[in-house]
Amino acid sequence: MMEIKFSSREHKQFFFDMLDRCRVKDSYHQAFFYCVGISETTRLNVNRLFSFREDCINPEALHEGWQTGGTVKLTRLAFNLWNGYTEEKNEQLSTPYEMFDCGYAPYFLDAIRLKYPEYCRETGVGKPNVRVEER
Repeated sequence: MMEIKFSSREHKQFFFDMLDRCRVKDSYHQAFFYCVGISETTRLNVNRLFSFREDCINPEALHEGWQTGGTVKLTRLAFNLWNGYTEEKNEQLSTPYEMFDCGYAPYFLDAIRLKYPEYCRETGVGKPNVRVEER
C-alpha cells in the first residue's frame, strides 16, 4: 500500500480540515483539497477556488492576481481532477506537459492516485493509505 506524501504539516492539516468542513470524503474532494493544500498561497485562497456553499469550483480564480506560475498549474490540476475542467481555448495548458513542469509534480501523482485509486491499484501502486475519517 502506498503512503500519501504531504508537502508539509500545514498541507496535511489543511487536507483533513477541508474534508471535515465540506463533510464529503469522496475521491473528488480528496484530490481537490490535496492539490489545493500543497501551496500556502492556494491554501490561503481556498475560498476563492471553491464554493463550500455550492460545493463547486470557481474557474474564474485561475486569473486572479494572487496566482503565480506554480499555483496556476496546481489549480488547473485540482480543477481537472474535480470535474475534468479545462479552460476553453487554453486546453493545452491542462496537459501533463504543461502542468507537471514545476516543483509540485511529485505531489501531483498522489493527487491522481487519490482521485483514481481503482486504476492505480492495477499498476501495482495500490490505493493511497489515507483514512480520511481519521487524523
